[in-house]
Amino acid sequence: MKIGIISFAHMHAVSYASALKGMEGVILAGIADDNEERGKKYSEAFEADYYKDYHALLETDIHAVIVTSENYLHHEHVLAAAKAGKHVLCEKPLAANMKDMEEMIRICEQNQVLLGTAFPVRFNTPVQQAKKLIEQGVLGDILAIKGTNRGTNPGGWFIEKEKSGGGAVLDHTVHVVDLMRWFTGAEVKEVYAEMGNVYTDHPIDDCGIVTMEFTNGMFATLDCSWSRNQNYPTWGDVTLDIIGSNGTLKVDAFSQKLDLYSNHDGVKWIGWGDDMDAGLIEDFVTGIKEGRAPSASGHSGMKAVEVALAAYQSFEKRTPVKL
Repeated sequence: MKIGIISFAHMHAVSYASALKGMEGVILAGIADDNEERGKKYSEAFEADYYKDYHALLETDIHAVIVTSENYLHHEHVLAAAKAGKHVLCEKPLAANMKDMEEMIRICEQNQVLLGTAFPVRFNTPVQQAKKLIEQGVLGDILAIKGTNRGTNPGGWFIEKEKSGGGAVLDHTVHVVDLMRWFTGAEVKEVYAEMGNVYTDHPIDDCGIVTMEFTNGMFATLDCSWSRNQNYPTWGDVTLDIIGSNGTLKVDAFSQKLDLYSNHDGVKWIGWGDDMDAGLIEDFVTGIKEGRAPSASGHSGMKAVEVALAAYQSFEKRTPVKL
């Protein structure tokens, strides 16, 4: 199977490319990037053909592409790939508005190609164990979830709203909302949010608290902030406190690590656990082989973004927003 990557603008492109190179029966056939210096750098590093124009990559005999461009380009790149008959895995957030996401899903369906959203946390072992316990009814009815997705400010185009579509609230809400939906099968029906600009001088939301009510009666809160400073041992976290009628469960997706204390680099965390990015890519490839949708579909990506967009509306209106 031949797979290409469109843009290395997003940092996850490196780990996705590494996963592809480590898979049997899969070839990283090409990398397209309008940033020629960056594109050639990674094409050489991963021994893949370089294309300055992504259309040229889509004209080759690849079977699928991974889109890891800036958020505002996801819509353009996914539509072009679908019309070229290529299956697509798109980095989150799927897009920054409902109209674009609905069109992306529709065009992929019309062209009979698979569309997946890059939610790698679904493939983290502690998260998957929590999913199994919930499905087995060990916790009883899920009454509430308290989540965090706190990280460092990524800078660059992430803090340029015209390219990212939003700051920390858009960037970090989608991962955990996806897990909450995936765990329970319930949808968010009301959102209330507080957000601000605390950790950076750039005018964009870098912190937020999102409160949600679900269709199953569960309520949830999420800290989706860029609140980790540059000296913090790792770039972020994903934690969940799940409260059920029969018990509670705490999940820490980043706890598979060693603490490294160095005179040169200060304190760092060295991960020893599973590679959830590799799990994401393996699921996408297997889905293509079997003709089934990826674990996190385009629809999953859209529903998670819908909550983030409602959070912005809530903060602007200073009132809860119903979905």
